[in-house]
Amino acid sequence: MAKAQETNIMDKIVSLCKRRGYIFQSSEIYGGLGSTWDYGPLGVELKRNLKAWWWRNMVYERGDMEGLDAAILMHPKAWEASGHTKSFADLLVECKSCNGRFRQDLLKGESCPECGGELSSPRRFNLMFKTFLGSVEEEASTVYLRPETAQGIFVNFVNVQGAMRRRLPFGIAQIGKAFRNEITTGGFTFRSREFEQMEIEFFVEPESAKRWFDYWTEERLNWYVDLGIRRDNIRLREHTQDELAHYARHCFDIEYKFPSGWAELEGIANRTDFDLKKHSEFSGKQLSYHDEEKKEWIVPYIIEPSGGVDRAALAFLVDAYREEKVRGEKRVVLGLDRRLAPIKAAVLPLLRNRPEVVSMAKKIWENMRGPFRVTYDDTASIGRLYRRQDEVGTLLCITVDVQSLDDKKVTVRDRDTMEQDRVPIENLKPYLAEKMEVK
Repeated sequence: MAKAQETNIMDKIVSLCKRRGYIFQSSEIYGGLGSTWDYGPLGVELKRNLKAWWWRNMVYERGDMEGLDAAILMHPKAWEASGHTKSFADLLVECKSCNGRFRQDLLKGESCPECGGELSSPRRFNLMFKTFLGSVEEEASTVYLRPETAQGIFVNFVNVQGAMRRRLPFGIAQIGKAFRNEITTGGFTFRSREFEQMEIEFFVEPESAKRWFDYWTEERLNWYVDLGIRRDNIRLREHTQDELAHYARHCFDIEYKFPSGWAELEGIANRTDFDLKKHSEFSGKQLSYHDEEKKEWIVPYIIEPSGGVDRAALAFLVDAYREEKVRGEKRVVLGLDRRLAPIKAAVLPLLRNRPEVVSMAKKIWENMRGPFRVTYDDTASIGRLYRRQDEVGTLLCITVDVQSLDDKKVTVRDRDTMEQDRVPIENLKPYLAEKMEVK
């Protein structure tokens, strides 16, 4: 019963995302492309807001961070150095009856989970997408779509450190696309073949690595809570020794309690000096740091907080979704934090059959546009318009009525409290700005 209820909640969120313009299936008119997604008018705003706040908090508000936007295509030797060409693979098994393919580590039994058929012996399946650099495929060099953004940061360590005259400790932050040819996908946008990462590589002196690892673990967990994730729905899980990546000394996952269960949002790892040493070895270039006080060269350790934009966006949507009864009717609300909500305000005429009211509402809408996303809607009764805006997470509804023509005031309704204020039209911009202010 509980499992059916959880599935029902996720189905409702998936339906809302399509109906209200958050997330669409990629190439849907052609039947879709497996586990790839398009973010609609509201979805793109949610992602932009999410990334903007991450960048503000992790880069602008700190004195020890620089930004980077590395290329998706890298020299193939970079992936040799990182170990991706040999070890970035899952064990794949195939059903001999229905030809379904599955990751061996995710199977609970020894038979096909779809039809119960016999499974083949496992074989290694590299997760990187391969393509070719050059005009003729036969003469081209093999290159890969990056499966992670981290390597672009590592190979630019000396460039950034030298150009910005940075001393340890300091970090390099990046938001960008990554690609993995996943065997098993699903969970809506949770596991996709094309996704976006928000990643920091924080370079420290080896003896301070433990302290910085603890710091970033707490810092990143608190970031999600500050943006609205309920504390009961998020946790830290420490990796056991047998699941640690080959480069990691220590790792925690930040997990969110999705309807289907706990799953990773972000990982924080102590990568030691593995990456810089490997790229130095394969490139022949020295990727180290000269400590002026100690008069010696050191290879920094790296603390890596690495999270997914798409997974975070999905977690915020799930956590914000609620259903409640108001005057005997169901009210669906996306209670997104004001910093993440795609639409900050909606201007609504109370009487759409009164041209003067509609005209005033449209003028208010025109004047409100600019610093925040403000929308206009006159396609239904005021009750339905309120419900529509609640469902997409709009923070404020600004209603223009007949009285507004005389007193030049409008009614502003708050999404979460449903309280209403009568606000002079000339004060609307500062009123909205105050509501959006981050304490």
